[in-house]
Formats: sequence, structure tokens, C-alpha cells
Amino acid sequence: MGAMTSDAASTPTTPRQLADSYVVELAELNPILSTALGLRPHDDRVPDLSPAGYAASRDLAARTLEQLDALGDITDDLEQRCATLLRDRLGVVLEGFAAGDYSREIRNIFGPAQAVRQMFSLMPTATDEDWGAIERRMGKVGEAYDSWMQTLDEGRSRGLLAAPRQVRELAGLLDQWVSTNWWREFVSVGPQDRSEALGAAADSATEATKRLSAYLTGSYLPDAEGTPDAVGEERYRRSARAIVGADIDPQEAYEWAWGEYLRIRAEMEELAERILPGSTPVEAMRHLDEHGRRVEGVDEVRQWLQDMMDQAIRDLDGTHFDIAEPIKVVEAMIAPSGSAAAPYYTRPSVDFSRPGRTWLPTLGRTAFPVYDLISTWYHEGVPGHHLQLAQWVHVAPELSLFQTSVGSSSGATEGWALYAERLMDELGYLDDESRMGYLDAQMMRAIRVVIDIGMHLEKTIPDDSPLAPGQVWTPELGEKFFGMHSGRPADFIASEIIRYLGWPAQAISYKLGERVWLEGRAAARAAHEARGEEFDLKAWHMKALSLGALGLDDLATELARL
Repeated sequence: MGAMTSDAASTPTTPRQLADSYVVELAELNPILSTALGLRPHDDRVPDLSPAGYAASRDLAARTLEQLDALGDITDDLEQRCATLLRDRLGVVLEGFAAGDYSREIRNIFGPAQAVRQMFSLMPTATDEDWGAIERRMGKVGEAYDSWMQTLDEGRSRGLLAAPRQVRELAGLLDQWVSTNWWREFVSVGPQDRSEALGAAADSATEATKRLSAYLTGSYLPDAEGTPDAVGEERYRRSARAIVGADIDPQEAYEWAWGEYLRIRAEMEELAERILPGSTPVEAMRHLDEHGRRVEGVDEVRQWLQDMMDQAIRDLDGTHFDIAEPIKVVEAMIAPSGSAAAPYYTRPSVDFSRPGRTWLPTLGRTAFPVYDLISTWYHEGVPGHHLQLAQWVHVAPELSLFQTSVGSSSGATEGWALYAERLMDELGYLDDESRMGYLDAQMMRAIRVVIDIGMHLEKTIPDDSPLAPGQVWTPELGEKFFGMHSGRPADFIASEIIRYLGWPAQAISYKLGERVWLEGRAAARAAHEARGEEFDLKAWHMKALSLGALGLDDLATELARL
């Protein structure tokens, strides 16, 4: 980190220096990034989410691209890889700005409103100084939310609006934060001598949350009425370039994913017969919900997940991975109330002072069947997101902070996490119960591609579909189709459909990314065998995890030649 700061302070002469300079400047503009990376532990700023704040980020991206062009020809392979990534990622940033996508970014997960709240979960809380920063920052939440309303107003003035479904969902989430008194709950564990000031800051944040919800339902929603859920092919492909990291062919992806759906369905039907003879896959999963292994208690399931990840590290280190000491620390956490329904992972800080963390939303439950948690925690924790993203932190000094943080796209990261689930199945870690959960997760990811592309591009449902063949996909048909094939609860499925509609192309990154990882592994294995060499899977894993961020197209090339 010290070397990066020094390079960033001088005039960059290489793509990696320029990339790190960009991250440092972006973190100055965006306190959310600063906190996520752990660059300023006592940062008490809130993000400027106004049009001027977004314009500053746009100008930084444009200026950085100009500096990259001025560096001239790049001959070093490592520098060239960084230059390619930087050019691609900043290009899609500018593309999104030009289209005004930032001015209608309302969704039920990982949107601007949620990111402001998430900042606090990533801040240190060990000292009085830590809580002083939290107190000051929480008192400014209203500034962040008020500035975002200015941006949403700009979108309204340009006719760029989120669909009503997204507006209502976010307003409902905000109301839930208020009704559960989330801000007060967060500061309730702070120092006693700061309780009054922390409480006042929390009350200020609560009032800001109420104000934002009232704006969404009272001012924004009437203008948004009539905005379609489907975003159309132009915006969809633009979103895919930004999120997936590739310029996809939606029709090819749609047809391939339908084939995956049929393949996985056949596997699930065979497994259901073994678990509960005569049952469908969904009936078998309902049986496991009631009669399968389970963990009772919220803290108990958190500890169970922690033990599972710790055991995976012990088993995999030295056999299929070489895990550096800082990466061996990962924390299982319970997600705060008012989170979306899906589990998630947060990366470690740049100095590992804050470890990587997995987060489980309980959705009010106190009993947890484990058949559908096991492969999910291989995905979120070890060997999934944690091994990849913490390894990136570990190798950042050899690459660049940009290549190991800001430059990442979902195709490479979610693709790895889905590959990690498959790897644990290949290694024999899944019995029939947990393998049903794994196949349920695989089915979900295949269905995501089908219905995400289907709903946004209004595709026709295939003739061999068990639901509405020949009809055009709608959110209602997507939700019903998902429910027919999933063991997940109805509220989770409803949340997922809203997520896909509000975050076009993010949902397809998992399965399309996994395809690239599997094809890359197969190509590398074939190349080794063609040379008469033994393919070392552990060595391949470590080289692959040390590449840093790449778009899917570039990732496929790099994986094949490792």
C-alpha cells in the first residue's frame, strides 16, 4: 500500500501505476470505496451522490484514459494486461455515464441507498476513535441521501426512470430499516459515554431514511408509472459489458442456458428418486426442509458456517490450493435486517485488518436446513469468493490495486464461485442431501440466464418448456417458472425476480462465468497433455487466482495458457 501511494503521488509512467493512481483518486471522490478497501479507517465522509459527484467520477475516468493513451506502446505482458483491463473498464464506465444509467439506479440489492448503509458494517468498531468516526459519518447520512435525490431528479427530467416495481421495493426496504430501528440498533453496542451522541446521529439517519422513502413514493413513483420492467437489447448489452465483462450474444446465451436447464433438471429428477422415491425435485427438497439435517438457532448457524469454512481451509490448503496465512481468516456473519434475501461476501481490506466475511440473511428464521447452505458457503466462502478475492488482496503489490479490486467484473468473480461449488462436488464433498442443494443452486443459475434475458429482451418461451410454451416471458411467468424448479422459499424467489429486473445482466454472470472457467481449465489440461506434461490442478488454481481481474473474453485466453 505504501508503494502504491508513492507511485500514485508521482506522474504515472506505467499502466499499473496509472491504474493505482486512478483507485486512489476515486477513493478520494467516493468514501464508500475508501471504506470498502480500508484505505482510510477513520473516514467519516459520505458519498456525494449528486449529479456533480457522478460527473467528477466520469471526468476522472476520461482523464485516466487520456493518460493511458499518452503512455504509448506497451510491450511488457503484465503491463499490457493491466492496460487492457483499465481501458475496457473505464470505457464501460463512460458508456454508462453517457447513457445516464447512474440516474435511474434503483434496485433491491447493492444500489446507492444500500451502499450508504453497508459502509457502516465495514467500519472498524474496536476503539473510541472508531466510534467517533461512525458518529460523525452517521450524522451525515442525510447529506448522501439528499444528494442522491438530486440525481434521481435529473433522471426524471431526462425521462430516465426506474420501473415502479423497483421504486416500491426500495421504499419498502427503507421502511423496514425504519421500523426495525436499524440505525439505533447498529450504534447500541458503542461506548456508553458516546451513547447520547451516537443515538442522535442514528436518529438523524433514521429521519433521512424516512425522507428518502417519502420522496420515492410521493415524488418519484408518480413519474415512474408506466416505465417498463424490460430494458431492451441496447441497454441490456451495455449492462452486460459492464457487469459480465464481455459483449455477449444474448440469443446464444439464452439457448445454451436452456440446454443447461434441461440437463440439470434430469440430474435433479434422478437424485430426487434416491432421496424420496416417487417425488419431484421440489417435493424432495420440501422433504429435506422438514426432515433433513438442520441447525437450530441464529448464532448456532453462524458458528456452523464458520466451522465449515475453517475445515475447508484445512482440507484444501496444500492439496488443491496454497493458501497464504492472511487468507486463512474468514468470518461468518449474520446479515443486518433489511438486507436482500441472498447471502453475500465482502472483501478484506487492503491490509487484511478487516477480514473477508460471508453474510447470511436469516429472513426471520431460527431453524436452518443445511442441504442448501453447504454449496452456497463453498460459493461465498471457501473455496469460492473468499479464496479468489482475498488472494487478489494478497497479490495486489505484484499486480495493481485496480486489477485486484475496482477493475473486477461479475463474470470472472461469480464464475469462479460457481466453479468452486462444482469443484467441491468433483472432490466428493457432497452427499445426496447437499448435492440436491448444489443442483438447486445450479438450476437457479441456469434459470437466471433464461429468465433474465427472456424478461428483458421479451424472448419466446421454448416449445419444450413445462410452462407457457410459445408465450413471451413476463415477470409473472418468470417467477412461476422459477418456483416450479426451486426449493427456495417464495419470498426469496419474488426478491430474485425483482433483483433481475432492476439489475439487468448481473444474474447471467454466474453461469456464463462458470462456463469460461470450465472451458479454460479443459483447454489448459489439453495443452499440457499435448506437450506430454502432467496437468497440476493446484498450480493451475493458484496461477488463475493470481491473475487479478479480467473481462471474460480475456480470462478465457489467459486460463487456457496457464
